[in-house]
Amino acid sequence: MTLRRMCAAAIFVLSCNAMAADSGYPARPIRLISPFTPGGGNDLVSRSVALAMSKNIGQSIVVDNRPGANTIVGMELVAKAAPDGYTLIMTSSTQAINATLYPKLPYDSIKSFAPVTLVGSSPLIIAVPVSSPIKSVTELIAAARAKPGELTYPSAGTGNATHLGGELFASMAGVTLTHVPYKGSGPGLTDLSAGRLAVCFSTALSVVPFMKSGRLRAIAVTSSARSSFVPDLPTVAESGLPGYEASTWYGVIAPAGTPRAIVTRLHSEIVKVLTLPEVRDRLSAQGIDPVGNTPEQFAAYIKSEIVKWAKIIKATGVTAE
Repeated sequence: MTLRRMCAAAIFVLSCNAMAADSGYPARPIRLISPFTPGGGNDLVSRSVALAMSKNIGQSIVVDNRPGANTIVGMELVAKAAPDGYTLIMTSSTQAINATLYPKLPYDSIKSFAPVTLVGSSPLIIAVPVSSPIKSVTELIAAARAKPGELTYPSAGTGNATHLGGELFASMAGVTLTHVPYKGSGPGLTDLSAGRLAVCFSTALSVVPFMKSGRLRAIAVTSSARSSFVPDLPTVAESGLPGYEASTWYGVIAPAGTPRAIVTRLHSEIVKVLTLPEVRDRLSAQGIDPVGNTPEQFAAYIKSEIVKWAKIIKATGVTAE
């Protein structure tokens, strides 16, 4: 491309962004898709952000639940939507996992979207039955090495973060754990608390009720830093497995081609609501730590998550069911 064409292209992009900024965006309601059923973590995050943002921008943000095909239904809808800032999605760590878990997707997990910001992150919690002699990550690794393949752990389904979190742990620790898939977190944690399984890598929100009732003992969180939800729990990394990190996360993305001015406006408004005490408290109560990074940081994070989970999926031969 010649210098003249490069300059012309740059001027065109700037002009488009300026037009977007001057258009009074948003001039009508925004649709925020939650690719999960109502009542879950993604839905709660979506509604918390939408309600607070609506008050600030003077337009309603309507949460549209579009579950199906492990979030693929909602993601495809946004990938094919007009890049005008009026159709967004509260994506999740599933986006990074699906990029490898499914050989063919109706969109490109990176190129089809314009990241806005990482809204929040929630660690998994490693827990064992209260009757278990295991009280730390180092003891868990030692037990797994002593009995290869005998330690079992449940998940909310094959390819789920609660499954792959265990696979990542086993890979990094050099041990073998046996995965037992369930249809949801509850049944697996019930069997774990009864001693029929050895350990779990489950969401904080799912595990805490079992901890409070004295049926499970938590030994670590899987985030890179301690969680405000369970601040007394050490991370896996500080407990004997440096570099380990596996979190579920939520973030807003728009269709690729959305003008930079609109992405910038959305980013600014979302970060603003994430500083509100009522929003932070609502998220923290669900085990979610608010983040609010830049579009560039979020884009880099998504790419790094895709690479991380691709290695585990390919190494274990996990396939979508």
